[in-house]
Amino acid sequence: MSAIKKIVIIGPESTGKSTLCKSLALHYQSAWCEEYAREYLLENGTNYTPADLLKIAKGQLNIEELATKSLAESNKTPILFIDTDMYVMKVWSEYVFGECDFFILDEIVKKKYDGYLLCNIDLPWVKDELREYPNEKPRKELFAIYKDILINQTTPWTLISGSDAERTQAAIKAVDQWLV
Repeated sequence: MSAIKKIVIIGPESTGKSTLCKSLALHYQSAWCEEYAREYLLENGTNYTPADLLKIAKGQLNIEELATKSLAESNKTPILFIDTDMYVMKVWSEYVFGECDFFILDEIVKKKYDGYLLCNIDLPWVKDELREYPNEKPRKELFAIYKDILINQTTPWTLISGSDAERTQAAIKAVDQWLV
């Protein structure tokens, strides 16, 4: 089997990241890695601390590693779509607490991906028990932070906008270019 390509989907909450991961994994007959934070916060509550964010970051890395290993042992297309990475942990940590653990920053330097899909905030915000930012101002601020991060790093990235179907088609177009 050839090396696994890893595509990360990032962006503010309620921008369709998980939906896009599922759609892409289905389209490419591959796999996706869920966001560990959801599982952690559902189990431990939403009154989190910087120490919790470090646990979430380590949990995210662990499930990415497990998903990578599982994909490598399967007959599926060797592309892993990852819902959230250490950039998300950095933004979350700094936005909420004004600081980021060096472990997360070190992992950003170590981890290498083949592409990023940045989900725009043009979908309506949908409430769920874990979401924190229903107002437009923080959504715009967080989106600008993600975009700035991607502009200032070297991995290719594409902005994903529109309806779920339009997002999937734009993402497929970007991923196909990265696979060449």
